[in-house]
Amino acid sequence: MTTTKLDLAGLKCPLPALKTRKALKTLPPGDRLEVLCTDPLAVIDIPNLISETGDKVEIVERNDSRIVFMIEKANVSAI
Repeated sequence: MTTTKLDLAGLKCPLPALKTRKALKTLPPGDRLEVLCTDPLAVIDIPNLISETGDKVEIVERNDSRIVFMIEKANVSAI
């Protein structure tokens, strides 16, 4: 299992969700994607995206300036 980091700092909605979706498509099942966002709407958009794909998401850090998500690619994707 490997972890890929995706820095989306400075990008505004809907780009963080779109770039996260694109990155997830390249990962094999079981791998993780660490996503760094600064857009406050990502706290809504990224979990909604993950509910569609069937992957697992956890917010590992959230403060005034950034949000870090850890997403685990599921064995079977809904999309």
